[in-house]
Amino acid sequence: MARWAPTALALILVVGVAATTQQAPLGVGLVNLPVVMQQTPGYEEALETFRSEFEPFEAELQQMADQRDTLLADYQRTEVILSPTGRQEKQQEITQLSERLQQRVEELQARQAERERELVAPLEARVQAIIEGVRAERNIGIIFDVAAMAQAIAAVDQTLDITPLVVQRLQQSQ
Repeated sequence: MARWAPTALALILVVGVAATTQQAPLGVGLVNLPVVMQQTPGYEEALETFRSEFEPFEAELQQMADQRDTLLADYQRTEVILSPTGRQEKQQEITQLSERLQQRVEELQARQAERERELVAPLEARVQAIIEGVRAERNIGIIFDVAAMAQAIAAVDQTLDITPLVVQRLQQSQ
């Protein structure tokens, strides 16, 4: 039995080395998603569509804010000559207009967020598919968005940055 021990140990070592060489170590990659998105075909058009659809609403909000500001300025100018009931009515009018303005802002922000998702989601899906393809091709275990982590990174090896490759593949896939 003692004769078999060195042979068994050698066999275990060979099998262990073979198993580890078949699986290359997984690497780390970096991508700058805002840069990639800005260079994604169709992104500028999506932004322009978004801007053109919501520009009229910005004018509406500005008009409401101007109306509130005018009402407030008039109140402040005439406050001393108003009766207590008149002051209360003006304050209530200003408060109601401010509340309507705030409600409209929240409403429009929700609509903007939904519309932005509708316009950008297909582009993000394309970008994600290409990033996933590069990740698999290069056997990268994890890819970090450097834009999201900018404050946490002091220095980085630029060879880990796959941003140019992702942009190139996006433009080729057009």
